Amino acid sequence: MAKFFISTGASFAALGILLGAFGAHGLKNRLETRMLEIWHTGVNYHMYHALGLIFIGILLHQLGDSSFIKWSGRLMITGIILFSGSLYLLAFTGIRWLGAITPLGGISFIIAWLLLSFALLRANY
Repeated sequence: MAKFFISTGASFAALGILLGAFGAHGLKNRLETRMLEIWHTGVNYHMYHALGLIFIGILLHQLGDSSFIKWSGRLMITGIILFSGSLYLLAFTGIRWLGAITPLGGISFIIAWLLLSFALLRANY
């Protein structure tokens, strides 16, 4: 599972860079300023949590099997998809109800970090 989270984190990081560059160059003249800010918020959280996934993979490799750490990784993936994904779609399409999905991704991120914290407090290292 460690390899999965490291590989997924690295893949999400590459995608985040591509989406950031697309926003900065491809969408700069196509989106209004507010929608471009929303896009960049999605990219920022996308990248933070891609790095978080790599960190989770390293922790799993170092500390061994932990269901709390695995759930943390799963929730970070869910958060990237729901939080950043909904912001990308909102910025690109302007469909406002997509903003209602974003907090679900934010909650996933928060729970992921809390689970990781709990797992590290319980770990013997």
